[in-house]
Amino acid sequence: MARHLHFDCFSGISGDMTLGALVDVGLPFKDLVRGLTSLRIDGFRLARKRVERGAISATKVDVLIDKGFRTPLTLSQIAKILRKSGLPPVVKERSQAVFDVLADAEGKAHGVEPSHVHFHEVGVIDSFVDVVGGVLGLHLLDIQRVTASAVNVGSGMLQSAHGALPVPGPAVAALAVGVPIYAKGPERELTTPTGMALLKTVTTDFGCLPSMQVRQVGYGAGTADPAQWANVLRVFVGDEASESGAMETIVELETNLDDVNPQVYDTVFDRVFAAGAVDATLAPVIMKKGRPGNILSVLAPREHTEAVLAVLFAETTALGVRIREVQRRVLPRQFASVRVNGQDVRIKLADIRPRLSKAAPEYDDCKRVAERSGRPVKDILDEALMVYRQTLGTRPRRKGRA
Repeated sequence: MARHLHFDCFSGISGDMTLGALVDVGLPFKDLVRGLTSLRIDGFRLARKRVERGAISATKVDVLIDKGFRTPLTLSQIAKILRKSGLPPVVKERSQAVFDVLADAEGKAHGVEPSHVHFHEVGVIDSFVDVVGGVLGLHLLDIQRVTASAVNVGSGMLQSAHGALPVPGPAVAALAVGVPIYAKGPERELTTPTGMALLKTVTTDFGCLPSMQVRQVGYGAGTADPAQWANVLRVFVGDEASESGAMETIVELETNLDDVNPQVYDTVFDRVFAAGAVDATLAPVIMKKGRPGNILSVLAPREHTEAVLAVLFAETTALGVRIREVQRRVLPRQFASVRVNGQDVRIKLADIRPRLSKAAPEYDDCKRVAERSGRPVKDILDEALMVYRQTLGTRPRRKGRA
């Protein structure tokens, strides 16, 4: 089963909280220290201790910096250190991706090109090690999937190298685009740019705690210890429930239409799919004053919401669209291929549990074969499924996208 980690950011997230949580949930501290020595840089060491934050006992991991090693790093300097390090390639790439995201956010916040960004608070060695250590920790724990809750960013004002700034600061605000956030608790910064950039880069889905078989729970402490507040990052590590499929959060966009030429819907469907939708349906309804109409419903990943919205407003008469996040459980899917009338037909397969799967021929492939052969498309569908069951039903299958 795939190893799954879920970040519960009820008190935000920072680099040191991430390191503490990963160590608390089972990452051997000595393995983390040994792995970070492959950065081949001087001027830092790691320390850990047990602390209390509110009513919760947590692990605090600190990156201690030697005198004279607090000069801000540039993106090119960071890239050079990573490139020359002995880290696993996947850790190098993912760490660089975090800093690319961070540089882009800092650049947008302060009006400079990402390559010219000096990271100030987030680019000195301690925060640099926090990011690389977080990525390395996920790798050492063999985490295949990362999800996260909505992120508590805090409120109030903060002091930075740029002076007094509102919480969340400009960099965190820029990084928060596409991420569900809220503010609750003490008036202070709860989420740092380092923590948000790391979270945004490694997380595949934001939402409620998904279905999983929990194996360990860990708590990583932040430096601040506000009164009556548990300033910790909680992580759950476990196995995905593979038999019933993975749970994912997706956006549903829905609108009522009663004055659209039915011939237009074919184009609407084509264009919402081109914009990133994964499903679209049209259902007849009776609207107010007894008028017949339709409900157009579209499912799309969060990052494609705006593109799909643009299609709905441009291609239909909709004046408003309802938007909500929903969860769906998706079975693992693969593709096989069979030959019908001398042509390839793909078979979509969904595994329910070992030795039991659903199989369905791809309609577009069967339609193409039917048009070229002159045979009814229903006969092609039946034959493709029969050929699959007779010849490929028990063979290994190649993975593919649904």
